[in-house]
Amino acid sequence: MPQHLFRDVMSPSVSMGNRMRYTVPLTMVLQGLMVAALVMAPLMAVGGLPSLSSSLTMVSVAPPPAPPPPPPAPSAEVPPPASTPSADPNAAPIEAPSDVRPERSIEDAPTDSHALPGAGSIAGDPTLIVGDPPPPPAPAPGPVRVGGQVQPPTKVLHVNPVYPPIAQTAGVQGLVIIEATIDADGRVTDTRVLRSIPLLDPAALAAVQQWRFAPTRLNGLPVPVVMTVTVQFSLR
Repeated sequence: MPQHLFRDVMSPSVSMGNRMRYTVPLTMVLQGLMVAALVMAPLMAVGGLPSLSSSLTMVSVAPPPAPPPPPPAPSAEVPPPASTPSADPNAAPIEAPSDVRPERSIEDAPTDSHALPGAGSIAGDPTLIVGDPPPPPAPAPGPVRVGGQVQPPTKVLHVNPVYPPIAQTAGVQGLVIIEATIDADGRVTDTRVLRSIPLLDPAALAAVQQWRFAPTRLNGLPVPVVMTVTVQFSLR
């Protein structure tokens, strides 16, 4: 291999003196200054950077309002069932009947020997109804006093009084008047002395309480009555 190819490498012709050590840093500084000048020149020409306080505007953005709740679903209301008016049997008819049969009295009703189809009908005609007889009047709430339309009851059983021996010995005689209450069956239920003879009263009351009378009727009903009876004692 020829040696002249490596002569420059092994024996360089250019020698690097002391200037070489300052050349590189100086070049770097100059380049940095140039870059800084290029950057600062536009900024200085505009007049400086705008302040952040003047360029920035604080804008407070409120959050969007919440959407309104959806309307409630309409409830399915079941209409009430239409009430059908009840027919009143006693209400007056709205329309006149097509056929109106004339009324007939009881005397004009035909007599028929056949069996009646219903109680209260005459000759099988259900349109002619015979009403029930009126109920009898209610009896008097208490015993009625004999007089006026109330006739005294008829005595059906008489018992003579027993003359007390002590009254006979003393010669006592006379009339004892007693008020007697007679029930609907004709029995004496209560007695009270109206005119008294003390020696004769017990015997008179005992005799009257055994008497029996036919029931007294008022408007066809037996009723209790109050009447006055007289018991006579005589020594003859």
